[in-house]
Amino acid sequence: MHRRLLFHPHCALRWLLCFLALAGASVALASSGDPAAPANRTLDVTHASAGPLTLTPWFDVLEDSSGALSFEQIRSPDIAARFTPSGRSGTALNFGITPSAWWLRLRLANPGDGALDRLLEVAYARLSHLDFYAPQSDGTWQHLHTGTTQPFDSRGYAHRNFVFGIALPAHAEPTIYLRIASTTAFVVPARLWEPAAFHAFERSDYAAQAWYFGMVGAMVLFNLLLFLRLRDWLYLQYVGFALSVAFAMAAQNGLVKELLQLRSPLWSDLCTSFGYCFSIASGTLFMRRMVEAPRLLPRLDPWLKGFIAFYFLSPFLFLVTGQALIKPMAVGYILAIAVVLSVAAYSAWLRQRSAYFFLAAFTLVCLGAAVYALHAIGLMPTNLLTANAIQLGSTLEMILLALALADRFIQMRRERAAMQKTMIDTLRHSEQRLQERVAERTMALEEANRRLEALSRTDGLTGLANRRHFDEVLASEWARSQRSGAPLALAMIDIDWFKAYNDHFGHLGGDDCLRSVAGLLAKCAARSSDLVARYGGEEFAIVSPHTTGAQMQSLLKELQRALAVLALPHPSTPSRCVTLCAGVAAHTAQSGDVAENLVAAADQALYQAKLAGRNAVVLA
Repeated sequence: MHRRLLFHPHCALRWLLCFLALAGASVALASSGDPAAPANRTLDVTHASAGPLTLTPWFDVLEDSSGALSFEQIRSPDIAARFTPSGRSGTALNFGITPSAWWLRLRLANPGDGALDRLLEVAYARLSHLDFYAPQSDGTWQHLHTGTTQPFDSRGYAHRNFVFGIALPAHAEPTIYLRIASTTAFVVPARLWEPAAFHAFERSDYAAQAWYFGMVGAMVLFNLLLFLRLRDWLYLQYVGFALSVAFAMAAQNGLVKELLQLRSPLWSDLCTSFGYCFSIASGTLFMRRMVEAPRLLPRLDPWLKGFIAFYFLSPFLFLVTGQALIKPMAVGYILAIAVVLSVAAYSAWLRQRSAYFFLAAFTLVCLGAAVYALHAIGLMPTNLLTANAIQLGSTLEMILLALALADRFIQMRRERAAMQKTMIDTLRHSEQRLQERVAERTMALEEANRRLEALSRTDGLTGLANRRHFDEVLASEWARSQRSGAPLALAMIDIDWFKAYNDHFGHLGGDDCLRSVAGLLAKCAARSSDLVARYGGEEFAIVSPHTTGAQMQSLLKELQRALAVLALPHPSTPSRCVTLCAGVAAHTAQSGDVAENLVAAADQALYQAKLAGRNAVVLA
């Protein structure tokens, strides 16, 4: 009863209204609760102790629309006079999405008698280019050039955001400069910290990130187990959505840059946009299956497929358009959210059970995404809620959707149990008998197939592989040599004056001779990867991968010595014993080569061995 009430559309509406109330309150606080810009433009840093000082009202700003001004130029009197107070009282400077570079000037003062250390944090990880300038005690300037497009180790302090150390001697009034340019949203939430306070905040901040991504990992594992148990693609689609959102959040928060140490400037700058597009596409794919759109909304479903395909492919447009599509895509994210929620709401109106769950869970994450998109294009202020809206909404969505997917699992189990109960009594006996018969016939058929397979690949006289098996293995090893670049060796072997042996000892004796030679071949070529085959008549062949010609030649000479020790009598040979000659060819297969060339080379070498008087091994 309570679970049905929780996911009723009216309950989802109440969640939506509560979230809107929180957003409205945050906007009101951001617009009315901050102090006015100070009359004295120099900030006394001794005020930073347990908490941070918001620097937004203390900045003087200068827009560089061409992006060409140098540090020396902005310090010249005529350009320095063009700096104006920020006029902002919130927690961040927000210029929306702009191609301009901006210079920020901050005057600090340490009126005390002791030197102080402070940390300046710019708590927005997506700024593409950020230059920090601070005066040094020797009259020079410290310059750090960093940003999302720069290597992570370019930062003065290893952190997911941008943190710069500032040393302030006693009675000093240094001026700090920042130059910022970004292809994405231009948000600068700058704060000044006392080091100990920042380190305490840093630990809790990373703990919160670990908590969020730990929850995502738990949800991914939970749904993977459900997928493996139920084979329902819905759970795997949700895994894709959860991973996409987690990647987008990690990129947004600077964790992808920190953990993966990305070097590519373009990928570093656009990986968050990729994550957002894939999140929308995978979320819509999940929603389409959850609300059974192909059955419930057959006319709308093709449009949903096109919508999904567009958002899967649209991120790659950023690779060729750069900043041009950033702002339109931010608007596109808001429209996509509206489409997804509209489809879910309509499905819920049609009383589709899963749509209630989807609407209740995804209203929060979609609203969070909309708030963040409005914040990114400068239409909402920067504060704790707007800066973390997607992450907050995603957290609530995962909690609610965990109940939804668990409910689906329970429903499927109940339906399956009911079906099994009606069927099991009527089918158990007949199924058992059928299984026994099928098992018996299957075993018999498999055994027959094994025998036939062995017979089709084995020479009946010698027990070696036959010509058919030889051709198959040679083709396979030739292809493997082409892929791996490893040598392949082939030996063609012939028993010397075997016709005379047959004439003297008869065909039965000849058969015994062939079996004896075959046994020696199998024993000498003992590697599991080698193939020994009867090529035809008294001729044998050895295929040996990863073997050079010299190695194969050495193996065959060892075989000749073993045959000499065996001393099979043969009155027609000079040694009065059975001997053999062999041709060896080895080659690393190249593209366009054919295995027949290797066989021809080995045959030619065998012919040379016969011309040399037999009982010889010739390398092609």
